[in-house]
Amino acid sequence: MKTAVIVFPGSNCDRDIATALHDVTGVAPTMVWHGDTELPADIGLVAVPGGFSYGDYLRCGAIAARSPIVAAVHAAAEKGLPVLGICNGFQILTETGLLPGALMRNAGLDFVCRDARLSVANDQSIFTRGYDADEAITVPVAHHDGNYFADAGTLDRLEGEGRVAFRYAEDVNGSARGIAGVLNERGNVLGMMPHPERRIEAAHGGTDGRRLFEGLLAAIA
Repeated sequence: MKTAVIVFPGSNCDRDIATALHDVTGVAPTMVWHGDTELPADIGLVAVPGGFSYGDYLRCGAIAARSPIVAAVHAAAEKGLPVLGICNGFQILTETGLLPGALMRNAGLDFVCRDARLSVANDQSIFTRGYDADEAITVPVAHHDGNYFADAGTLDRLEGEGRVAFRYAEDVNGSARGIAGVLNERGNVLGMMPHPERRIEAAHGGTDGRRLFEGLLAAIA
């Protein structure tokens, strides 16, 4: 499967996700610069990585969401192309309107960098079929603005439509209802705050993150 990773000024997790995708798919992803206007042809996934795009000025992800390539990502997602946004990528996807809600400062106003215990809230999406419903997994987090927020009506809709992909099994950042990952209406866009690309081999402490990529590969192969 061919994949693409979007690279913004300030990205610092783009190589992590590229390594994970290469390891799982056997094909090195195309690194797409934010100033480009088109995605590569025949790709099966676009990854929007974590980091500090544009130094997190104004608001995390706000400037990156206006980059030229994001219009192409938005259009491709609307046509059904799978898009995975991790950490800052999740923030960017909410800023583009591809996902609802917003990511705010952590409840304790501290940068949180540690393993986080998650539960799988939806095992039926293309991103989560490698897991079992309610399964407990461990994936690292590294964020300062990871507190997922949405109004009560939006949260009820996400719950009712099965669009909460992952929840924190513990309070990590004060996220509304413990939400750690959200899907769009079609289920082809996932934003998650934890970093699955950092848990893909035993040397990293486990393979819980790898299963996301393997499940996705199997779902869309």
